[in-house]
Amino acid sequence: MTATGQTGAADTKTYPGRAAVISWIFFDWAAQPYFTLITTFVFAPYFASFVAPDPASGQALWGFATAAAGLAIALLSPVLGAIADASGRRKPWIAGFGALLVIGASAMWIGKPGDPGVIPALLLAYAIASVGVEFATVFNNAMMPTLVPPEKIGRLSGTGWATGYVGGIVSLVLVLGFLAANAETGRTLFGFTPLFGLDPVTHQGDRITGPLTGLWFIIFVAPMFLFTTDYPAKLPMRAAMGEGLRELRQSLAELPKQKSLARFLLANMIYTDGLVSLFAFGGIYAAGTFGWDTIRIGTFGIILAIAGTFGAWLGGRLDDALGPKRVIMGSMSILLFAVIAILTVNKDSILFVPVAPPVPGGPLFAGAAERAYVVLGCLIGAAGGPLQAASRTLLIRLAPKDRIAQYFGLFALTGKVTSFIGPLLIGAITAVTASQKAGMAVLVVFFVVGLVLLARVRSN
Repeated sequence: MTATGQTGAADTKTYPGRAAVISWIFFDWAAQPYFTLITTFVFAPYFASFVAPDPASGQALWGFATAAAGLAIALLSPVLGAIADASGRRKPWIAGFGALLVIGASAMWIGKPGDPGVIPALLLAYAIASVGVEFATVFNNAMMPTLVPPEKIGRLSGTGWATGYVGGIVSLVLVLGFLAANAETGRTLFGFTPLFGLDPVTHQGDRITGPLTGLWFIIFVAPMFLFTTDYPAKLPMRAAMGEGLRELRQSLAELPKQKSLARFLLANMIYTDGLVSLFAFGGIYAAGTFGWDTIRIGTFGIILAIAGTFGAWLGGRLDDALGPKRVIMGSMSILLFAVIAILTVNKDSILFVPVAPPVPGGPLFAGAAERAYVVLGCLIGAAGGPLQAASRTLLIRLAPKDRIAQYFGLFALTGKVTSFIGPLLIGAITAVTASQKAGMAVLVVFFVVGLVLLARVRSN
């Protein structure tokens, strides 16, 4: 690996070359299909519509599984981050948790339609994969400060998110165009019969997203392992565990004195819960509200991801120019508007004004309400990427540099410690009211509270 010295008035550190940076960025490309294919646009709606007894109970069950995985991630993230800081290296952790992602995602192939007996094992596989991808992301994020100077962190983060969105688009086009077919017509979005003889009747095209996600991750995470410089090793694992736990206790004791950092972590806890819940249930909500099948939801996902790509790319540049706090607050304001607007959209009304409902089997997004939902989805996609990308750059600006993985662990903790609350509330309210709209309404509270808390954070 060649290294290039990039120096400035306050930064004389040497950073690795372009190959290392690009290879690191490809982690987002490798991991994104899990969120695009599994949790949002293909498998989650398929589960709610065809594996679970009905969409409302499917949304509730998926919410409970998401909550369980989020609780496990919340409890372990800061501990593992502290140990990783003490041991030095990041790649072994990424490899181990990446293996959990691959195993859990691949096992989701078992989710046959109309077979309630597979639901417990299927949700367990989903939880394992979720734990794997989230922890791998924690340690990948912790590599950022060694790759570029501080004034370029926003651009690096935004480019990573944008690249991830492109990876999600490519994987979604692959699934919709060549693998997942309409059960009635037997044809994919491009009019083909599914590759590999996948059976549309048993929804093998939807179920293949699990193994495809695992294979995709293995292929595209490889450059990061080959070309991106890891932190040097410090302590053996046993010693690192003791040192890491000691430093974690010290950091937690000092956190109340770091008021802006503490407020940011609290705000992150609230608004990340809302964002994750919004992405996790957006496809399920569309399936229940409009009766969209996999092809319609997937096409919606492609449009949303394209909006997200441009949003993340632009957000990275605005981050460096305006600062991450402004980017986060602007993104949250857009998300809040979009969620409120979505709650006023039904298949036969917009803002409580009646419109013609979509014609069953008609053209894609022919109904006025469907088009409104697509536009609002684009706003969510365009704002979601900058929100997440700027959040990790704001943490880097606020956290002590010698404990960056530990604080990314705390960052994941605050992003996950209450992450079970959003899905749990959505699941519980949906189950009690038998209304998906009532369940989704809780997201308004998360974004309002997040905005209020973030306004009190001093980023300079």
